[in-house]
Amino acid sequence: MNTVTAPLFSPPEPWSGRDDGPGPEHARWHSAISSASPADGVALIGFASDEGVERNGGRQGAARGPEALRAALGGLAVHDEYARFDAGTVTTQGDDLEGAQAELTGCVRDLASAGNLVVVLGGGHETSFASHRGARKALGALSVINFDAHFDLRQADRPTSGTPFKQIADLAGDEFDYSVLGISRPNNTRVLFDTAAALGVRTVLDTDLEALAAAECAQLALDCVAGKRPIHLSIDLDLLPASVAPGVSAPAGLGVALDKVRAMVTAVAATGRVALVDVVELNPDFDIDSRTAKTAARLIDDIVNAHLSARG
Repeated sequence: MNTVTAPLFSPPEPWSGRDDGPGPEHARWHSAISSASPADGVALIGFASDEGVERNGGRQGAARGPEALRAALGGLAVHDEYARFDAGTVTTQGDDLEGAQAELTGCVRDLASAGNLVVVLGGGHETSFASHRGARKALGALSVINFDAHFDLRQADRPTSGTPFKQIADLAGDEFDYSVLGISRPNNTRVLFDTAAALGVRTVLDTDLEALAAAECAQLALDCVAGKRPIHLSIDLDLLPASVAPGVSAPAGLGVALDKVRAMVTAVAATGRVALVDVVELNPDFDIDSRTAKTAARLIDDIVNAHLSARG
């Protein structure tokens, strides 16, 4: 059983990072983070949860992901004056994953309703069902693009880190629009491929991406989110090679090169239609020199910059 004992919701802690001096010309994430909720800004919220990973048989540690992601983001330079807001952290208490997911759903709904780009710092991939449900309540149907070695389309009696996109499919019905890029064939059973086919999921294997240039990968990702719907962009860090991202719940045996992942996520963000981002499965207990956290922070920063440039 998960032994996390923090409150279900906790306000943000102070951020820290390198301080080069006062004024916007020296701004970094830690100094740009506001205590006042913006409208049409960037709102971060943590989801400290291991319960879904435990239920799915994974190794524990993802509950510390939000803390590590904030630490890695804190020192990155900020080159704009858009509002950035930390909305705090929702923590799964004991094994009450469903209660924590309901809390996160309400928080994301409120932040998305205010017009913010909502960035959820996970946590296991059980994060995605709760965050998607909140964004859907605020904005209606979304296109989902998941960068992941796994489908996460499992059918189970209760939510796990392996069920979020099946839960979203059940929630969305005929409006379900899901693409997943980076699937590892050896790490997904035939029934998962069959489920994906039955649900009309656009599936791109890691080996398919391996054969493409970064620019071709970016165009492929854009083709997946064609249309006018707002976009839910999800990054499971186990998509990356274990040498780049050792600190994850399920390290990749092959993985997709970082330059290709970065090209894809920034291309999607540059559409200006991304409403929700979640970054999941960071496991600081197994990270090396914060390598995975720093990589994830760079991807978040790139997504935010591409989104704000498109909207600005």
